Amino acid sequence: MNKIIQLHDKKFILFIPEQEIDQAIRTVAAQLNKDYQEDPPLILVTLNGAIVFAADLLKQIQFSSVLSCIKLSSYQGTQSTDNMKTLIGLNEDVNNKRVLIIEDIVDTGKTYQTLVELLADKGAREIRIATLTMKPDAYKLDLPVHYVGINIPDKFVVGRGLDYDGLGRNLNDIYQLYLDS
Repeated sequence: MNKIIQLHDKKFILFIPEQEIDQAIRTVAAQLNKDYQEDPPLILVTLNGAIVFAADLLKQIQFSSVLSCIKLSSYQGTQSTDNMKTLIGLNEDVNNKRVLIIEDIVDTGKTYQTLVELLADKGAREIRIATLTMKPDAYKLDLPVHYVGINIPDKFVVGRGLDYDGLGRNLNDIYQLYLDS
C-alpha cells in the first residue's frame, strides 16, 4: 500500500523511504570526509530546506569546520521562478577559502549559480556543492555538482527539508506530488 499524505491543497505519495535517504547521506559524508580531511571548507547551508540535510550530514563529518547559513528563495508554491531573493545574507569572510555549499535540492540550478557568483565575487578559492537531491533533467548549467545524494526525476517533492508552502520539511521520507487519475 502506497503512503499518501496531504499538505495544504495537494496530495503527495511516498517516493524515497527514510532508509534510502540515510544511506545516501552516509555516502556523501564519506566522500566529504575523504576530500576535506586535510583542508576543511567553510560550510555554507542554504536555509530553510538544507538545514535538515546539513544536520544529518554534519553528524557524520569527521573534520572541523566553520558553519554559516544563507537564505535565498526562488520558489512560489510548487514552481521555481526566475526571481531570486536574498533573505539572509552571507556573514562570513570567504576570501581565499574553500566553501562547501549544502543544498536540499538542485533543480534548475539558479540558487547554486547565484551562490557561486556571490562567493566568487568575495574571493572564495574553491566552491563546491553537496546536495541531498538533484533533478538532472531540470539542470541546464555548466557548473559541476560535486556531491549528490540521490538523483530524482523532474517532479515536485517534499520531505527531509523540502517543503510545499512551508509544510513537509519535517517528514523523514521524501514524497512526490500525487496526481489523481
